[in-house]
Amino acid sequence: MENSPNLLGALGISQTEIDERVDAVWRVIFTDETERFYFEAGEDAGYLMDTGNLDARTEGMSYGMMMAVQMNRKDFFDRLWTFSIRYMLNDRGPYEGYFAWSVQPDGKNNSDGPAPDGEEYYAMALFFASERWGDGAPPYDYAAQARAILRHALHQHALVPGGHAMWDAETALIKFVPNLPFSDPSYHLPHFYERFALHADEGDRAFWRRAAEASRSYIVRACHPVTGLAPEYALLDGTPETAHGHGDFFSDAYRVAMNIGLDSAWNGPRPAYRAIVDRLQTFLWDREPWMTYTVQGAAREPPALHPIALIATTAAASLATDTPLSHAWVRKFWQTPPRRGERRYYDNCLYFFCLLMLAGRYQPLA
Repeated sequence: MENSPNLLGALGISQTEIDERVDAVWRVIFTDETERFYFEAGEDAGYLMDTGNLDARTEGMSYGMMMAVQMNRKDFFDRLWTFSIRYMLNDRGPYEGYFAWSVQPDGKNNSDGPAPDGEEYYAMALFFASERWGDGAPPYDYAAQARAILRHALHQHALVPGGHAMWDAETALIKFVPNLPFSDPSYHLPHFYERFALHADEGDRAFWRRAAEASRSYIVRACHPVTGLAPEYALLDGTPETAHGHGDFFSDAYRVAMNIGLDSAWNGPRPAYRAIVDRLQTFLWDREPWMTYTVQGAAREPPALHPIALIATTAAASLATDTPLSHAWVRKFWQTPPRRGERRYYDNCLYFFCLLMLAGRYQPLA
Protein backbone atom coordinates (compact mmCIF):
# COMPACT_ATOMS: atom_id res chain seq x y z
CA MET A 1 0.00 0.00 0.00
CA GLU A 2 1.58 3.25 -1.16
CA ASN A 3 1.61 6.44 0.83
CA SER A 4 -0.97 9.06 -0.09
CA PRO A 5 0.32 11.65 -2.58
CA ASN A 6 1.25 15.15 -1.45
CA LEU A 7 -0.68 17.42 -3.82
CA LEU A 8 0.32 20.54 -1.91
CA GLY A 9 3.98 19.74 -2.36
CA ALA A 10 3.35 19.10 -6.05
CA LEU A 11 2.28 22.76 -6.33
CA GLY A 12 5.69 23.84 -5.02
CA ILE A 13 4.60 24.53 -1.44
CA SER A 14 7.47 23.65 0.89
CA GLN A 15 7.21 20.87 3.44
CA THR A 16 7.97 23.39 6.17
CA GLU A 17 4.99 25.52 5.12
CA ILE A 18 2.74 22.48 4.94
CA ASP A 19 3.76 21.21 8.36
CA GLU A 20 3.29 24.66 9.86
CA ARG A 21 -0.24 24.84 8.41
CA VAL A 22 -1.12 21.40 9.79
CA ASP A 23 0.11 22.35 13.25
CA ALA A 24 -1.67 25.71 13.11
CA VAL A 25 -5.03 24.15 12.21
CA TRP A 26 -4.62 21.52 14.93
CA ARG A 27 -4.19 24.38 17.40
CA VAL A 28 -7.26 26.17 16.01
CA ILE A 29 -9.35 23.10 16.80
CA PHE A 30 -7.79 21.84 20.01
CA THR A 31 -5.82 24.46 21.92
CA ASP A 32 -6.35 28.05 20.72
CA GLU A 33 -8.10 29.92 23.52
CA THR A 34 -10.31 31.91 21.15
CA GLU A 35 -11.10 29.55 18.28
CA ARG A 36 -10.83 26.00 19.67
CA PHE A 37 -13.87 23.80 19.99
CA TYR A 38 -12.22 21.04 22.00
CA PHE A 39 -12.91 21.32 25.72
CA GLU A 40 -11.96 19.18 28.68
CA ALA A 41 -14.58 17.54 30.88
CA GLY A 42 -13.02 16.74 34.23
CA GLU A 43 -9.63 15.15 34.72
CA ASP A 44 -9.74 12.46 32.04
CA ALA A 45 -12.30 13.35 29.37
CA GLY A 46 -12.87 15.88 26.62
CA TYR A 47 -15.25 16.68 23.78
CA LEU A 48 -15.52 18.54 20.49
CA MET A 49 -18.42 20.99 20.52
CA ASP A 50 -20.57 21.73 17.51
CA THR A 51 -20.34 25.49 17.89
CA GLY A 52 -23.44 26.07 15.79
CA ASN A 53 -25.64 23.82 17.94
CA LEU A 54 -23.75 23.81 21.27
CA ASP A 55 -23.69 20.03 21.63
CA ALA A 56 -21.23 17.15 21.35
CA ARG A 57 -21.98 14.75 18.50
CA THR A 58 -20.65 11.34 17.62
CA GLU A 59 -19.71 12.91 14.29
CA GLY A 60 -17.37 15.37 15.99
CA MET A 61 -16.18 13.01 18.72
CA SER A 62 -15.16 10.36 16.21
CA TYR A 63 -13.68 12.99 13.90
CA GLY A 64 -11.60 14.28 16.79
CA MET A 65 -10.35 10.78 17.54
CA MET A 66 -9.37 10.28 13.90
CA MET A 67 -7.52 13.61 13.93
CA ALA A 68 -5.74 12.64 17.14
CA VAL A 69 -4.58 9.24 15.92
CA GLN A 70 -3.36 10.71 12.63
CA MET A 71 -1.40 13.31 14.62
CA ASN A 72 -0.13 10.71 17.12
CA ARG A 73 -1.83 12.44 20.05
CA LYS A 74 -2.91 9.64 22.35
CA ASP A 75 -3.70 12.10 25.12
CA PHE A 76 -6.49 13.79 23.17
CA PHE A 77 -7.64 10.50 21.67
CA ASP A 78 -8.16 8.86 25.06
CA ARG A 79 -9.98 11.86 26.49
CA LEU A 80 -12.42 11.91 23.58
CA TRP A 81 -12.96 8.14 23.81
CA THR A 82 -13.47 8.35 27.58
CA PHE A 83 -16.19 11.00 27.14
CA SER A 84 -17.82 8.89 24.43
CA ILE A 85 -17.91 5.74 26.54
CA ARG A 86 -18.98 7.54 29.70
CA TYR A 87 -21.73 9.78 28.36
CA MET A 88 -22.75 8.61 24.89
CA LEU A 89 -22.77 4.79 24.85
CA ASN A 90 -26.26 3.37 25.44
CA ASP A 91 -26.35 0.50 27.94
CA ARG A 92 -30.02 -0.48 27.68
CA GLY A 93 -33.01 -0.45 25.36
CA PRO A 94 -33.11 -0.95 21.57
CA TYR A 95 -30.02 1.25 21.15
CA GLU A 96 -27.85 -0.72 23.58
CA GLY A 97 -24.33 -0.84 22.18
CA TYR A 98 -24.94 2.22 20.00
CA PHE A 99 -23.79 5.76 20.82
CA ALA A 100 -26.27 8.58 21.34
CA TRP A 101 -25.61 10.92 18.45
CA SER A 102 -25.99 14.17 20.45
CA VAL A 103 -25.36 15.07 24.09
CA GLN A 104 -24.99 18.30 25.99
CA PRO A 105 -21.52 19.33 27.20
CA ASP A 106 -22.38 17.98 30.66
CA GLY A 107 -23.11 14.58 29.10
CA LYS A 108 -26.90 14.67 29.26
CA ASN A 109 -28.43 13.03 26.21
CA ASN A 110 -30.31 15.11 23.67
CA SER A 111 -31.24 11.89 21.87
CA ASP A 112 -30.60 8.20 22.51
CA GLY A 113 -30.62 7.38 18.81
CA PRO A 114 -27.37 6.81 16.90
CA ALA A 115 -25.92 8.26 13.71
CA PRO A 116 -24.12 5.54 11.70
CA ASP A 117 -21.41 7.87 10.40
CA GLY A 118 -20.19 8.37 13.96
CA GLU A 119 -20.06 4.63 14.53
CA GLU A 120 -17.95 3.94 11.43
CA TYR A 121 -15.49 6.74 12.27
CA TYR A 122 -15.21 5.50 15.85
CA ALA A 123 -14.40 1.99 14.62
CA MET A 124 -11.78 3.11 12.11
CA ALA A 125 -10.11 5.48 14.57
CA LEU A 126 -9.98 2.71 17.18
CA PHE A 127 -8.41 0.22 14.77
CA PHE A 128 -5.81 2.83 13.86
CA ALA A 129 -5.16 3.48 17.57
CA SER A 130 -4.61 -0.23 18.15
CA GLU A 131 -2.12 -0.28 15.28
CA ARG A 132 -0.30 2.85 16.40
CA TRP A 133 -0.25 2.52 20.19
CA GLY A 134 -1.26 -1.06 21.01
CA ASP A 135 -4.21 -2.15 23.13
CA GLY A 136 -4.62 -1.51 26.85
CA ALA A 137 -7.13 -2.38 29.54
CA PRO A 138 -10.81 -1.71 28.78
CA PRO A 139 -12.04 0.67 27.49
CA TYR A 140 -8.65 1.30 25.87
CA ASP A 141 -8.54 -2.16 24.28
CA TYR A 142 -9.05 -0.29 21.05
CA ALA A 143 -9.39 -3.15 18.56
CA ALA A 144 -11.87 -5.05 20.72
CA GLN A 145 -13.93 -1.89 21.14
CA ALA A 146 -13.93 -1.33 17.37
CA ARG A 147 -15.07 -4.88 16.72
CA ALA A 148 -17.89 -4.47 19.24
CA ILE A 149 -19.09 -1.31 17.47
CA LEU A 150 -19.14 -3.06 14.10
CA ARG A 151 -20.80 -6.17 15.57
CA HIS A 152 -23.71 -4.07 16.78
CA ALA A 153 -23.81 -2.10 13.53
CA LEU A 154 -24.41 -5.28 11.52
CA HIS A 155 -26.27 -7.48 14.01
CA GLN A 156 -28.23 -5.16 16.30
CA HIS A 157 -31.49 -6.86 15.30
CA ALA A 158 -30.12 -10.17 16.62
CA LEU A 159 -28.25 -8.82 19.63
CA VAL A 160 -30.80 -6.44 21.14
CA PRO A 161 -34.60 -6.83 21.35
CA GLY A 162 -36.24 -4.25 19.10
CA GLY A 163 -32.93 -3.25 17.56
CA HIS A 164 -32.20 -2.37 13.94
CA ALA A 165 -28.91 -2.81 12.09
CA MET A 166 -27.11 0.18 10.56
CA TRP A 167 -26.43 -1.60 7.25
CA ASP A 168 -29.03 -3.01 4.91
CA ALA A 169 -28.22 -6.72 4.70
CA GLU A 170 -29.50 -7.20 1.17
CA THR A 171 -27.69 -4.29 -0.50
CA ALA A 172 -24.76 -3.95 1.98
CA LEU A 173 -25.44 -0.19 2.10
CA ILE A 174 -25.26 1.99 5.20
CA LYS A 175 -28.54 3.62 6.29
CA PHE A 176 -29.07 7.19 7.43
CA VAL A 177 -30.40 5.89 10.74
CA PRO A 178 -30.98 2.24 11.62
CA ASN A 179 -34.78 2.19 11.37
CA LEU A 180 -35.24 4.13 8.10
CA PRO A 181 -34.79 2.59 4.63
CA PHE A 182 -32.68 5.28 3.00
CA SER A 183 -29.08 6.44 3.11
CA ASP A 184 -26.80 9.47 3.17
CA PRO A 185 -24.25 9.36 0.33
CA SER A 186 -21.63 11.05 2.52
CA TYR A 187 -21.79 8.14 4.98
CA HIS A 188 -20.32 5.76 2.39
CA LEU A 189 -16.67 5.13 3.27
CA PRO A 190 -15.44 2.18 1.17
CA HIS A 191 -11.85 2.95 2.14
CA PHE A 192 -12.82 2.24 5.75
CA TYR A 193 -14.72 -0.94 4.86
CA GLU A 194 -11.60 -2.35 3.19
CA ARG A 195 -9.87 -2.10 6.59
CA PHE A 196 -12.90 -3.46 8.44
CA ALA A 197 -12.62 -6.50 6.17
CA LEU A 198 -9.17 -7.10 7.67
CA HIS A 199 -9.90 -6.42 11.35
CA ALA A 200 -13.61 -6.91 12.16
CA ASP A 201 -15.05 -10.17 13.48
CA GLU A 202 -13.90 -12.89 11.12
CA GLY A 203 -17.43 -13.93 10.23
CA ASP A 204 -18.24 -10.39 9.03
CA ARG A 205 -15.19 -9.77 6.88
CA ALA A 206 -16.77 -10.96 3.65
CA PHE A 207 -19.67 -8.58 4.27
CA TRP A 208 -17.29 -5.65 4.63
CA ARG A 209 -15.59 -6.50 1.34
CA ARG A 210 -19.02 -6.56 -0.29
CA ALA A 211 -19.94 -3.28 1.43
CA ALA A 212 -16.84 -1.56 0.01
CA GLU A 213 -17.79 -2.38 -3.56
CA ALA A 214 -21.48 -1.71 -2.95
CA SER A 215 -20.70 1.75 -1.60
CA ARG A 216 -18.40 2.59 -4.51
CA SER A 217 -21.21 1.72 -6.91
CA TYR A 218 -23.69 3.66 -4.79
CA ILE A 219 -21.55 6.80 -4.82
CA VAL A 220 -21.47 6.70 -8.60
CA ARG A 221 -25.26 6.31 -8.76
CA ALA A 222 -25.86 9.10 -6.25
CA CYS A 223 -23.71 11.70 -8.05
CA HIS A 224 -25.49 13.39 -10.95
CA PRO A 225 -24.09 12.39 -14.37
CA VAL A 226 -23.80 16.02 -15.53
CA THR A 227 -23.04 18.13 -12.42
CA GLY A 228 -21.35 15.55 -10.19
CA LEU A 229 -23.49 16.81 -7.29
CA ALA A 230 -24.79 14.38 -4.67
CA PRO A 231 -27.85 14.90 -2.45
CA GLU A 232 -27.70 14.95 1.33
CA TYR A 233 -30.06 11.97 1.62
CA ALA A 234 -30.71 9.34 -1.04
CA LEU A 235 -32.77 6.22 -1.48
CA LEU A 236 -30.99 2.90 -1.71
CA ASP A 237 -31.05 3.18 -5.51
CA GLY A 238 -29.10 6.45 -5.26
CA THR A 239 -31.91 8.85 -6.20
CA PRO A 240 -32.47 11.87 -3.94
CA GLU A 241 -34.66 11.25 -0.89
CA THR A 242 -36.89 14.31 -0.76
CA ALA A 243 -39.50 13.40 1.85
CA HIS A 244 -37.33 14.75 4.69
CA GLY A 245 -36.23 17.93 2.87
CA HIS A 246 -32.65 16.84 2.22
CA GLY A 247 -32.60 15.88 -1.44
CA ASP A 248 -30.35 18.76 -2.54
CA PHE A 249 -26.60 19.38 -2.60
CA PHE A 250 -26.09 20.92 0.84
CA SER A 251 -23.81 20.51 3.85
CA ASP A 252 -23.66 16.72 4.37
CA ALA A 253 -23.25 16.19 0.64
CA TYR A 254 -19.95 18.09 0.52
CA ARG A 255 -18.25 15.13 2.21
CA VAL A 256 -18.85 12.84 -0.78
CA ALA A 257 -16.03 14.58 -2.67
CA MET A 258 -13.68 14.18 0.31
CA ASN A 259 -14.51 10.49 0.56
CA ILE A 260 -13.90 9.95 -3.15
CA GLY A 261 -10.52 11.62 -2.73
CA LEU A 262 -9.46 9.52 0.24
CA ASP A 263 -10.63 6.24 -1.30
CA SER A 264 -8.57 7.12 -4.37
CA ALA A 265 -5.52 7.99 -2.27
CA TRP A 266 -5.67 4.76 -0.27
CA ASN A 267 -6.89 2.31 -2.88
CA GLY A 268 -5.97 3.73 -6.26
CA PRO A 269 -7.70 5.74 -8.99
CA ARG A 270 -11.03 4.77 -10.54
CA PRO A 271 -12.31 6.17 -13.83
CA ALA A 272 -15.84 6.59 -12.46
CA TYR A 273 -14.52 8.64 -9.55
CA ARG A 274 -12.46 10.82 -11.86
CA ALA A 275 -15.50 11.52 -14.00
CA ILE A 276 -17.52 12.61 -10.95
CA VAL A 277 -14.78 14.90 -9.69
CA ASP A 278 -14.16 16.52 -13.06
CA ARG A 279 -17.88 17.33 -13.34
CA LEU A 280 -18.15 18.56 -9.76
CA GLN A 281 -15.07 20.78 -9.89
CA THR A 282 -16.20 22.25 -13.20
CA PHE A 283 -19.72 22.95 -11.97
CA LEU A 284 -18.65 24.64 -8.73
CA TRP A 285 -15.60 26.59 -9.94
CA ASP A 286 -17.18 29.87 -11.07
CA ARG A 287 -20.30 29.90 -8.87
CA GLU A 288 -19.00 31.60 -5.73
CA PRO A 289 -20.77 32.59 -3.52
CA TRP A 290 -22.29 29.15 -3.58
CA MET A 291 -25.93 28.31 -3.00
CA THR A 292 -27.86 25.17 -2.27
CA TYR A 293 -28.29 23.29 -5.55
CA THR A 294 -30.55 20.59 -6.80
CA VAL A 295 -28.44 17.71 -8.02
CA GLN A 296 -29.32 18.82 -11.56
CA GLY A 297 -27.63 22.17 -10.81
CA ALA A 298 -30.48 24.61 -10.19
CA ALA A 299 -29.65 27.19 -7.51
CA ARG A 300 -31.93 27.33 -4.47
CA GLU A 301 -32.04 29.05 -1.12
CA PRO A 302 -30.40 28.97 1.36
CA PRO A 303 -26.82 29.98 0.56
CA ALA A 304 -24.09 27.50 1.41
CA LEU A 305 -23.91 27.29 5.20
CA HIS A 306 -20.36 25.93 5.18
CA PRO A 307 -18.45 27.49 2.26
CA ILE A 308 -15.01 26.67 3.72
CA ALA A 309 -16.00 23.02 3.94
CA LEU A 310 -17.15 23.13 0.32
CA ILE A 311 -13.80 24.51 -0.83
CA ALA A 312 -11.86 21.99 1.24
CA THR A 313 -13.77 18.89 0.17
CA THR A 314 -13.89 19.86 -3.50
CA ALA A 315 -10.13 20.39 -3.40
CA ALA A 316 -9.57 17.05 -1.64
CA ALA A 317 -11.41 15.35 -4.49
CA SER A 318 -8.37 16.25 -6.61
CA LEU A 319 -6.79 13.07 -5.27
CA ALA A 320 -9.09 11.26 -7.73
CA THR A 321 -8.10 13.22 -10.85
CA ASP A 322 -5.28 15.27 -12.38
CA THR A 323 -6.26 18.33 -14.41
CA PRO A 324 -5.36 22.03 -14.48
CA LEU A 325 -8.68 22.68 -12.73
CA SER A 326 -7.98 20.15 -9.98
CA HIS A 327 -4.63 21.88 -9.38
CA ALA A 328 -6.46 25.21 -9.21
CA TRP A 329 -8.84 23.82 -6.57
CA VAL A 330 -5.89 22.68 -4.46
CA ARG A 331 -4.34 26.14 -4.80
CA LYS A 332 -7.66 27.75 -3.85
CA PHE A 333 -7.81 25.58 -0.75
CA TRP A 334 -4.25 26.52 0.25
CA GLN A 335 -5.14 30.19 -0.07
CA THR A 336 -8.24 29.76 2.13
CA PRO A 337 -7.78 30.05 5.92
CA PRO A 338 -9.80 28.05 8.47
CA ARG A 339 -13.18 29.46 9.40
CA ARG A 340 -13.72 31.67 12.41
CA GLY A 341 -16.89 32.37 14.35
CA GLU A 342 -20.02 30.52 15.32
CA ARG A 343 -20.12 27.98 12.48
CA ARG A 344 -16.44 27.03 12.57
CA TYR A 345 -16.92 23.44 13.87
CA TYR A 346 -18.07 21.64 10.72
CA ASP A 347 -15.95 23.70 8.32
CA ASN A 348 -12.76 23.30 10.30
CA CYS A 349 -13.21 19.57 10.91
CA LEU A 350 -13.45 18.99 7.17
CA TYR A 351 -10.74 21.57 6.51
CA PHE A 352 -8.31 19.67 8.73
CA PHE A 353 -9.10 16.29 7.19
CA CYS A 354 -8.68 17.72 3.69
CA LEU A 355 -5.43 19.42 4.66
CA LEU A 356 -4.05 16.10 5.90
CA MET A 357 -5.23 14.39 2.69
CA LEU A 358 -3.72 16.96 0.35
CA ALA A 359 -0.47 16.94 2.36
CA GLY A 360 -0.20 13.15 2.10
CA ARG A 361 -0.51 12.89 5.87
CA TYR A 362 -3.88 11.08 6.20
CA GLN A 363 -2.52 7.57 6.12
CA PRO A 364 -4.14 4.11 6.25
CA LEU A 365 -2.26 3.01 9.35
CA ALA A 366 -3.87 -0.44 9.40
